[in-house]
Amino acid sequence: MSAALVETHGLTARYGDAQALFGIDLRLDAGEVVAIIGANGAGKSTFLKALTGLVKCARDAVLFKGQAVGSMAPGAIVRMGLAMVPEGRRLFPSLSVEENLLMGAFAQRPGPWNLKRLFALFPILEQKRRSPATSLSGGQQQMVAIGRALMGNPEVLLCDELSLGLAPIVIKEIYEAVPALTREGMSLVIVEQDVSVAQRVSQRVVCFQEGRVSLEGASNELTREQISRAYFGV
Repeated sequence: MSAALVETHGLTARYGDAQALFGIDLRLDAGEVVAIIGANGAGKSTFLKALTGLVKCARDAVLFKGQAVGSMAPGAIVRMGLAMVPEGRRLFPSLSVEENLLMGAFAQRPGPWNLKRLFALFPILEQKRRSPATSLSGGQQQMVAIGRALMGNPEVLLCDELSLGLAPIVIKEIYEAVPALTREGMSLVIVEQDVSVAQRVSQRVVCFQEGRVSLEGASNELTREQISRAYFGV
């Protein structure tokens, strides 16, 4: 088996005295899309934050291209090639769409993603480029958040709850962009509440339950019964 792009080994994480993750072992290969599912409070978002240095963990608990990066500064992790689309989008309200997108290029990593390429992927953003980012619809704001992360030309894109609060037709439009990302070797980790969507857009599904991996398998092989047991712990 070839070396993983991202690996976690016995990853644990805490918020003060409360432990949120308990020994997570997970790998992500180049060009792969892994979906993480689980109930609220299962540790999904904490896992992404640990990968990006926003939650502290042991240095050797997270490897990126074989290098230990646990608890490294978030900015340094972005410059290495790992970026996140956060839950809730977290756009800069005082900046326009274009200015928000340009903020993602601070890492100055070489690669194919620039404003022209983003506007081809999400044409509505070119039309709204001068508008305040937070004046856009929820789906359009999500496109801005994705575009901002892509402007850093990451090798790994972590997406936290892309579909949360969005209409089904908007969710479909956003996920239709995924093949354009993976064709060039980008890998994605997608936290997704909708199990059907998670299975459809990924090669592998990992279920978290109370801070632990309760199920892992090929997306097209896992049954609803298996997922239900892992999801609810019954």
